[in-house]
Amino acid sequence: MTTMAMTEPPLKRLFDRLDFAPQPKRMELQVVQERWEAARGGAVAPRRNAISFSPQDRGAAETIFVHRFEGPDDDAVLTEGASAAAILLGSCQIGEKLSEAAQRRGAVRLRRLLKEVRGTGQPVLAQYTSVEHGRDRAIIEILAAPLSEDGRTIDSALIAVWAHVLDGAPARAPREADSSFALFALGASVSFGEDVAQLLGAELTPLEDREFEDGEYKIRPLENVRGRDCYAVFTLHGDDVASSADKLCKLLFFIGALKDAGAGRVTAITPYLCFSRKDRRTKPRDPVTTRYVAQLFEALGTDRLVCIDVHNIAAFQNAFRCETVHLDAQALFARHVVAEIGDSPLAVVSPDLGGEKRAELFRLRLERMLKRPVAKAFMDKYRSEGRVVGDIFAGDVKDRTAIIIDDLIAGGGTVARTAAACRANGAKRVWAAATHGVFSEKAASALTNAPLDKLIITDSAPLQSTIATALGDRLTMISVAGLVAEAIRRLHANGSITQLLDEGP
Repeated sequence: MTTMAMTEPPLKRLFDRLDFAPQPKRMELQVVQERWEAARGGAVAPRRNAISFSPQDRGAAETIFVHRFEGPDDDAVLTEGASAAAILLGSCQIGEKLSEAAQRRGAVRLRRLLKEVRGTGQPVLAQYTSVEHGRDRAIIEILAAPLSEDGRTIDSALIAVWAHVLDGAPARAPREADSSFALFALGASVSFGEDVAQLLGAELTPLEDREFEDGEYKIRPLENVRGRDCYAVFTLHGDDVASSADKLCKLLFFIGALKDAGAGRVTAITPYLCFSRKDRRTKPRDPVTTRYVAQLFEALGTDRLVCIDVHNIAAFQNAFRCETVHLDAQALFARHVVAEIGDSPLAVVSPDLGGEKRAELFRLRLERMLKRPVAKAFMDKYRSEGRVVGDIFAGDVKDRTAIIIDDLIAGGGTVARTAAACRANGAKRVWAAATHGVFSEKAASALTNAPLDKLIITDSAPLQSTIATALGDRLTMISVAGLVAEAIRRLHANGSITQLLDEGP
């Protein structure tokens, strides 16, 4: 429940959003809230030592700090998390009071939030835009929740803070750079790359991306990369600025430049890999573009390719001779579904037989997490020369929430016809979850009238405004930046990717 309309004017001036039924946008703050709720039980508020984070929740743990209330005047003392608190309060030390903070405006905001937490005994979420020298610098999201050591009296508060930088200023306190590591982001993936960098406690390595008058371009790193472990982030979907082929060509040129500059290892991070849908011959003399794309990456000396939910994982892994790392968003989708579904009976639906394995793995994951049976269903689909046909629907969705799971949505026709079939077979609600929202021009019209109650996608490709307008509050976006960041962290340290896929970031 967003409560700005009922909020006192002083609070309205401090925050763009104030929410007493918090639903954080950032995954890290969502994790903090989940850990707080799990530790609370039936007490007024949980103890601080009852809230713990696994190694996979490192990003969430790094966002928190704790203030202990002192006296009736709402002043508070920092007892934990000075580096996280610095985002709001400037340079600070354990034991320092809010009234002594270097950043007075941030201290005022936090003090007002702590007053609300202390008065209501409930968590509160706030958001505001940080302005410096007349320019918007960052969007700040703050979650504050009460703590109690004796289980009866609120004596302190757990605060989690996230800053989404708008102009490249560092959102976290500077850390010692890892000279063996370099992270680059190209083109439209810069914003996503910044999110990944922040989760890694790093900054994007600078590069030059220069376009000439005739449309040709050059791209090169602006720092020494000799011997370094380099990661280049670029999602390869087509948009109004550049086609998938243009982006693929640019990424290949950049990989070549890194190898020529002596990079020790080059990993291409392509959350969405273009041309992967044509993975076999269905007609005489058909191209097998998955294999051709693999040969291009290998020709430039790519050491490793990381993708999320490719169209056909077997074709992807067989096409490449260099190392491939296949990530999936199933853990993220499942976590969201479990938090939202309540006691409603479920069915997982594959929109075609080719995606049945993906849907079955998702169904089994939900069964493990929910500890109850989840039904399954599938839709028949045959595509030829741009036409999609097939009317067979099999499975039990009657009086259930049907969740259609797929790797991508382009034109929207597949998910729309599957949603209609679920409704026709008695589904109470219809949700759809797809990793890649690479929406075509006709997707908005197809999805506007589709009988969907919710569409869940990730930020593997930037969201188009037409889709956001068409779906309104039916659309939910989940970030995969944490997944990519944790994969990079583990690859750089020779850690386990299997564990990451099992548990999620």
